[in-house]
Amino acid sequence: MRKILIVGAGKSTAVLIEYLLKKAESENLQLIIGDILVENAKQLAGDHARAKAISLDIFNVEERSNAVKEADIVISMLPARFHIEVAKDCLKYGKSMVTASYISPEMQMLDDEVKQKGLVFMNEIGVDPGIDHMSAMKVIDRIREKGGKIILFESFTGGLVAPESDTNLWNYKFTWNPRNVVVAGQGGVAKFLQEGKFKYIPYNRLFRRTEFIEIRDFGKFEVYANRNSLSYKKIYGLEHALTLYRGTVRRVGFSRAWNMFIQLGMTDDSYTMENSEEMSYRDFVNSFLPYSPTDTVELKLRHNLKLDQDDIMWEKLLELDIFNPEKIVGLKNATPAEILQKILMDKWSLGKEDKDMIVMYHKFGYELNGEKKQIDATMVHLGKDQIRTAMAITVGFPVAIAALKILNGTISTPGVQLPITKEVYDPILKELSENGILFEEKEIEYLGYNPLGEVGN
Repeated sequence: MRKILIVGAGKSTAVLIEYLLKKAESENLQLIIGDILVENAKQLAGDHARAKAISLDIFNVEERSNAVKEADIVISMLPARFHIEVAKDCLKYGKSMVTASYISPEMQMLDDEVKQKGLVFMNEIGVDPGIDHMSAMKVIDRIREKGGKIILFESFTGGLVAPESDTNLWNYKFTWNPRNVVVAGQGGVAKFLQEGKFKYIPYNRLFRRTEFIEIRDFGKFEVYANRNSLSYKKIYGLEHALTLYRGTVRRVGFSRAWNMFIQLGMTDDSYTMENSEEMSYRDFVNSFLPYSPTDTVELKLRHNLKLDQDDIMWEKLLELDIFNPEKIVGLKNATPAEILQKILMDKWSLGKEDKDMIVMYHKFGYELNGEKKQIDATMVHLGKDQIRTAMAITVGFPVAIAALKILNGTISTPGVQLPITKEVYDPILKELSENGILFEEKEIEYLGYNPLGEVGN
């Protein structure tokens, strides 16, 4: 029996395990599910004869190495910073490995040794990064094979609430890690290329430099720039691209509203606030506003942000109940970002019946036989329930498929890598499409860089 070790029993792991257990008999698989909270692992293993739950603390060297040693391949579903501990054991015991996370510098440093041992360390094989890489490279390679030259590439992805569950003024709920939403865009300037010009957006302007995209049947969305689009010039081999721009998708109006928190300082994660444990939501808001012996917190905030009472931005703030003097933060030594996250989780957590969706959009501009052409490719995937969320499906499926393809030798080129070669993306995209995760492509007249709208310049 071939053993697959799955380290971490988090949100995406249920879909991953469900896929592999359906294949367990025909592929002769045994799943070993390890988590520091063994009850989580037991819940995912259930009473399936081909699944076994174990207690696994990745900082316990003996537990970790014993589990890796016994496996035929390892899937790490841990937070990104912990993959390296598992990777070193995989290298030591000659096991291939799969993660959904970005390749860290520490992981990349293992590349030579991984190649020498003939192992596959597949990273960035979730949704973004993952499906974005594979779907983009499939079109890029197809254009090149016809003799075309890519001159424009734009790519946008977002985890959003499904239309039927879109019940607040922000048109947003947390469908993944809330902390990543609160601190998005911090720690560096957004860099990209538009019509041959390098562009830079600092954090304080990021959410006021949005562009619009249109998705058939789902309407208009806005996107804000990701941190560094320029790295994809090398990754995707886009040396002739005049426009190279990657971003995050939100419903129209979200970014302008989010910018209020940035201007107030509520997304700052660099310091802790005194007496945060006993602070009310109203106290938290007031902490960022000037003192006044007469003006209310509401009046001071509206004045500070230049909001009228009938402004939809004001309505969005009221909806969050952030002026409530009875609600207590209850977090000791918390940063502003941590307190804001707590406040938002009160209102933006998915309800029992809520569903999420993933939106992905690629634009390819290219020259072929002296003509400029354009392909737009879109993918929208809706979640099924609280376990089979769109996010869990689009992360869990490609990870599981990749692990099985590596185990079966379909994917065999060794090294620390991401899924940008035909050997990898062809079989995985084929199986994803069979499971309802597919792109709709449309050839249109070349528009070049022509956003429907931009806020700020």
